[in-house]
Amino acid sequence: MSSVHPDVYKLQAKIADLTCYDLLPFKEGAHRETREFLQKIVDILLDYIELCYDRNEHVLEYHSPDKLKELFNMVVPHDGMTLQHLITDCATVLKYGVKTGHPHFMNQLSCGLDIISMAGEWLTATANCNMFTYEISPVFIIMEHQVLKRMRRIIGWHSGDSIMSPGGTISNLYSVIVARYKMFPDYKVQGQKALPGELVIFTTDQGHYSMKMAAMICGLGTSNCIYVKSDKRGKMIPSELERHILEEKAKGKYPIMVNGTAGTTVLGAFDPINDLADICEKYGLWLHIDGAWGGSMVLSHKHRTTRLQGIERANSITWNPHKLMGVILQCSTFHVRESGLLEHCNRMTAEYLFMTDKFYDTHYDTGDRVIQCGRHNDIFKLWFSWRARGEAGFEARVDRFMELAQYQVKRIKEMPDKFYLLMEPEYVNVCFWYIPQRFRHMPHSPEKEEELARLCPIIKERMMKAGTLMVGYQRDGKVPNFFRSIISQDAITEKDIDFMLHEIDRLGYDL
Repeated sequence: MSSVHPDVYKLQAKIADLTCYDLLPFKEGAHRETREFLQKIVDILLDYIELCYDRNEHVLEYHSPDKLKELFNMVVPHDGMTLQHLITDCATVLKYGVKTGHPHFMNQLSCGLDIISMAGEWLTATANCNMFTYEISPVFIIMEHQVLKRMRRIIGWHSGDSIMSPGGTISNLYSVIVARYKMFPDYKVQGQKALPGELVIFTTDQGHYSMKMAAMICGLGTSNCIYVKSDKRGKMIPSELERHILEEKAKGKYPIMVNGTAGTTVLGAFDPINDLADICEKYGLWLHIDGAWGGSMVLSHKHRTTRLQGIERANSITWNPHKLMGVILQCSTFHVRESGLLEHCNRMTAEYLFMTDKFYDTHYDTGDRVIQCGRHNDIFKLWFSWRARGEAGFEARVDRFMELAQYQVKRIKEMPDKFYLLMEPEYVNVCFWYIPQRFRHMPHSPEKEEELARLCPIIKERMMKAGTLMVGYQRDGKVPNFFRSIISQDAITEKDIDFMLHEIDRLGYDL
């Protein structure tokens, strides 16, 4: 590996032994020392960015937890350390971490290192503004209002409200909170006694676990988050949903919401939104679409109509720009079609923070619309990326990733002795088995799948210890372990997909 060793980053002798108390604001006039310290941090980051894009560089330098603790002493000290020690710490953290921006990192839904978005995050950290009132964050609050309004327009709504949250799990939690309030508004004050009985929500058996988590947090209980059967493509079966609704009603329970998934975590499946919307309208249920992963497909004119047809009929939507749009973590948005509902649901009228007698329009204060108080500034990096790319740039990005996924499918089909495609992908999740040499004479069967599945963790172990590639393996409940590659960062090209397949073959050939 060509990683620069942490010892290379030496401060000038005059300040190396200083501490944070010799910098601003503790020491007046310490401008030169402060600038030199920060410049060295920037040097480390810039060198790291170059390494991330270097295909000769490894994705990670793997060590076991015990070995890592031996190599890097992370104990928090009683007395503060010198500036030189802090500089070395920064370089060491990056040395032993995973380079999620590397072209051979295809492990997670959120990956890549977008330079513009990253620069935006630097500015955000420096400004250090809380996002609960216009008073504290005037520029960023207006920015958030405008960007989220634009996202709602792209969805197909001309009204409504939105908020940014710490991630898709919290955005999905909002959907259950708002759906319950919409059906039983007295619950906000009276709690359980305002309910006529047990509430039930529905989601696909391929959906994210956050819906079950939301059922637990909201007091419904995980048993009242009903998993609806999906078809062989991973899509929720509408007739099964309707059957479950009728069954739960017959038990005396109260269905309140259906969660459709746009881009499931493993297979990348898109539930049939129009069919779900018809059922929700028939039974008076809230329709939420978890588009944390696949919501960005709404930006593509080429693919929107086949994946997200009917998206505008949803009552609420989760959409994570930190996934397919490439914005630096964290950046999740939650959108509601009905204006005012988000505020009525969550408002606590904390006058000591969110005073209503301010001299400006307090509509711009967001604190009474969210379940948080303090809220991180996640808007600037999204706005900054949008300014740089434009909607046309995001659309081209989505379409390019879809092309690369199809390229991978083509290459897998060209090597049927080495790889077996689980299914034709609907998205950028490509699911496949690798076939080592000793299994290549066997016809494909459930028994062979079990054998190949047992090898996935072994190949992944070799992969991480080699440090050359990161691709995840999963199971979906119907079939055992298989590899799932994710194509969602700008650095990936056709040659990186070829490398991935070649490297998996190299690592698993002898198994």
